[in-house]
Amino acid sequence: MAQQPMLKFTSIPRDMPEKRAAEERRTDFHEIYAEYAAAKAAEQSARCSQCGVPYCQSHCPLHNNIPDWLKLTATGRLQEAYELSQATNTFPEICGRICPQDRLCEGNCVIEQSGHGTVTIGAVEKYITDTAWDKGWVKPISPAQERPESVGIIGAGPGGLAAADVLRRAGVQVTVYDRYDRAGGLMTYGIPGFKLEKDVVMRRNDQLVQGGVTFVLNCNVGEDIGFDEIRAKHDAVLIATGVYQSRDLGGPGAGAEGIVKALDYLTASNRAANFGDSVPEFESGALNAAGKKVVVIGGGDTAMDCVRTAIRQGATSVKCLYRRDRANMPGSQREVQNAEEEGVVFEWLTAPKGFTEADGQVAGVLVQKMRLGQPDATGRQSPEPIEGADYVEEADLVIKALGFEPEDLPKLWGVDGLEVTRWGTVKAEFTTGQTALDGVFAVGDIVRGASLVVWAIRDGRDASQAILDHLNQSAAVAAE
Repeated sequence: MAQQPMLKFTSIPRDMPEKRAAEERRTDFHEIYAEYAAAKAAEQSARCSQCGVPYCQSHCPLHNNIPDWLKLTATGRLQEAYELSQATNTFPEICGRICPQDRLCEGNCVIEQSGHGTVTIGAVEKYITDTAWDKGWVKPISPAQERPESVGIIGAGPGGLAAADVLRRAGVQVTVYDRYDRAGGLMTYGIPGFKLEKDVVMRRNDQLVQGGVTFVLNCNVGEDIGFDEIRAKHDAVLIATGVYQSRDLGGPGAGAEGIVKALDYLTASNRAANFGDSVPEFESGALNAAGKKVVVIGGGDTAMDCVRTAIRQGATSVKCLYRRDRANMPGSQREVQNAEEEGVVFEWLTAPKGFTEADGQVAGVLVQKMRLGQPDATGRQSPEPIEGADYVEEADLVIKALGFEPEDLPKLWGVDGLEVTRWGTVKAEFTTGQTALDGVFAVGDIVRGASLVVWAIRDGRDASQAILDHLNQSAAVAAE
């Protein structure tokens, strides 16, 4: 009788890829996890219970067919596993690296609930597609038939690129406009290399170029080209700009030198460390933590990226201030653990109320100690200040990682009829992304607010199907 290839969670323990020692990894920007070997990937995939209702799949925004590609990996059918993974996810090797699996697929794994330790879904997903690239299974896009219609996509982040991939495979002519000199959005310039090495993003960009997608880079819509001009050039337009406007922080001393925005800091680091670009603000020390006492304000994944980057740049100390406790922080607990291993100190239940300065340069953060009070509308306990418990945290560099807000696109682009919500996000139909303007769609963070890469990919794929429907309807009307 053939041996059962799956359900080995009772006999095989959970085993993540080996993590490099903190002392080693804190000196470079390489990814911290090693790759699985084939035997280890198959072994860990075999732990899947193949449950009747796969919560891993239902809690994945892309509804990836996780149980099936785990079984294919466990039985050595790796190319089929890749093809199945790629069928629902434009960038599986990127999601395998940066998705918060502990909150999504792995956090809802049935065997995790039974105390056996979740299947290492993200690590296997990464292994499958990295192997596919190595083996040459990933091919350039080659549409079966070309279509005459064209679509303009504003924004080369995960949402825009996912839509470009789907539309190009359908034969549509695609042009992507982006303000940066490299495509990828926050995957390129926001997320540090120790979480997502940049050649992983660049090879996907190259695949799109080889497949016929046209990129117009260093292009600011509203300045270098008008939104109405883009609409006139294309049969449909997709807005996928993301949200890049940093939330600010006031208080005494808020204008001092050395208080910087997280995205400015991370972009400078990514350019210098991962691409070798000349970055004057980095070279001058303005956006470089080397030799400095660093304080990062915020508790999300962007804050974790900042603290871990500062460690690698050679900061003398790195502290993270967050107004709630560890259990209530929005960032990944896995990232907090990695940061602590690398030497970051977390100051829970603390909030800034101002800054001290010396000769115009920041010297410290005025910190207000907090406690958790009654739950707010979301059910989370609201932080409230403890009177008389203030202190000063010394700092040479303060990084504000307080989240992002949308830019005012109607004003920025001078466009009438593009409706926005009271939060400034673009109003768009659920699943289709259709806006109030005919033939104009919107996806990702500019619709949702700051969210996850995987949700942007989902939105981009969904909207591309709606765009194809729109193009087909337009073609049918024209043919009548």
